[in-house]
Order: sequence, then C-alpha cells, then structure tokens
Amino acid sequence: MPQPTLRDVHTDSILTNVLVSYLNRGRGFVSTRVFPIVSVDKQSDKYYVYPKGDWFRDEAQKRRSGAESVGSGYTLSSDTYYADVWAIHKDVDDQLRWNADAAIDVDRDATEFVALRIAMRMERDWASSFFTTSVWGTDTTVANTWDNYATSDPIGDILTASTAMLQATGYRPNKLVVGLQVFNALMHHPDIVDRYKYTSSNVVTEQLLAQLFRVDEVLVAEGVYNASQEGQTDSMQFIHGKNALLVYAPPNAGLQVASAGYTFAWRNLMGSIGQPAVVRRFRMEELRSDRIEGEAAWDHKVVASDLGIFFPSVVA
Repeated sequence: MPQPTLRDVHTDSILTNVLVSYLNRGRGFVSTRVFPIVSVDKQSDKYYVYPKGDWFRDEAQKRRSGAESVGSGYTLSSDTYYADVWAIHKDVDDQLRWNADAAIDVDRDATEFVALRIAMRMERDWASSFFTTSVWGTDTTVANTWDNYATSDPIGDILTASTAMLQATGYRPNKLVVGLQVFNALMHHPDIVDRYKYTSSNVVTEQLLAQLFRVDEVLVAEGVYNASQEGQTDSMQFIHGKNALLVYAPPNAGLQVASAGYTFAWRNLMGSIGQPAVVRRFRMEELRSDRIEGEAAWDHKVVASDLGIFFPSVVA
C-alpha cells in the first residue's frame, strides 16, 4: 500500500543565519567585506568594462560662435565570470541524536561544522585570487620589513602607494587588508605609536590606522586553517600570511562604478536569499539520517587590476 514518505511531509529548511554569521563575522574571515558581492542570475555571463583612459582625457575646447562643440566618446569592452559550485555535507543519524547527552546538540554542531567548511573554502579561494603576487597592477616590495622598527617606514610605504594609485587611476584606495602578523607589527611600530601617545590613551586600533593611512577601513585577516590531511599531525596556518593589500572598492556594485574586484555569487542556486552561500537540512530516510549540506557558487574576480597594490612579506 503506497504511503507518504518523510520527504513528502517535511519541507527542507534553509539554515541561513549560521552561515551568514561565519561569512560576515566569524573566524577572522574578510572575503565578503573587501569587495562588493554581485548577485547574478546565471552561473556564467559577461559584464561590461569601461576603459579608464577614455574617462580622464581633458578634451573640452572653446566653442566659436555658430560652431559645433567638439565631439568625444569612449569605448566599451566585456569580460566574463564563472561561478563554480562548492558543496559539503555531514549526516546526523537518528541513533547518534537519540544517544547524545543533553549538553550536546548534534544538529547545531553539524550545521556549524558544514558552515565553517564552506566559509573557509570561500576565504582561501579569495586569498589565492586576490591576496598574492602577480594579480594586481603593482606588487610593492618594501625596502625594510615593517617589524624592523629601526629602519622601516610603513606610513611612508602606504601613503606613497596610495598617491601612486590616485595618480594612475583617479581613485584613492579606501581599504587596507593586512594579515594578523602585519597588524601586530603595525600596532607596536614606534612611528605609529608616537602619532597617538600624546593624544590618546587607547592602543593602536584598526580605526586609528585607517585615519593614519587615509583609508576608510583597515581589515585584519585572522583566518586560520589546518593544512594537514586527516590522520596527520595538525598543521595550523594563517590563510593570508604576512602580506598587505591596498585597494579601492565601493560599498556596492553598480553600473559605471569602479572597483578593484567583485565576488560574483550565483543567487539562483541559493534560492534567492540574497547571500553567497546557504546551509540546508533535509531527510535521508534510506540512511535514517538528516543531512546538513552547505552549498555556494562564486567567482572572485579582479575587475580593475590597477586599483589594487599588493605588499608581499611585509614582516619577517
């Protein structure tokens, strides 16, 4: 006799809050805070690129009486993105749930476990796409590493790079992303401490550094991951290393809005929830388990390479 299954009477749930927390605030990740996220309807498509030079030429001329104004124009090109789909799951079987002590919430633990896996993959992909050499228009090797307090000049290094970007593009960088070890060195650098020791009793913070470097925001990338395989000795490492990235990125994407990079997120895969990733729960009756599955589709894309300046290995 036909009978309804649990899948017939149970609607899969989308556990958005947990993953959104990991992407935006958790574990020291910065991948969703540097460049705008562009929600797209298609997994792959084209986007338009406006050439910088056409918009900065001074071509207006005096107009003679009865004459036409001088004409000008700009060209338009295109580039493409492709949002790869990433997914991982953990099953929570009924026997495990029934035997778990009251202090252990196996469903919550599985959800956070999966959410962290997706967020970590997104963060590491962001770092390999943006936080490395040979990506941006300029890689700047500092004369002296910033933890060399006797001879280094991090203020001069950042402001010199900022001025160079402004001259080359018409845009002043508005964000500085640094690895945690870089931030620790800057916090204690005498040149920086001396700027504030007579005016503030506070320690050097991200906000104070932003004012000093003339950017809107300093983001400290604190994400870590285990580089070893299962069964091997843990090898915990910082995702972003001892590097820094100076960029211009607007708060939101838009037509004719310049940005060093974008993250294209395939929203149809996510169920149009307005986030780059999702965690779902659904029943696997044949396994007598609930499946907690994380899924996301994105493409971290450099849009304007001259709006980014990378500083590799700025601390020893």
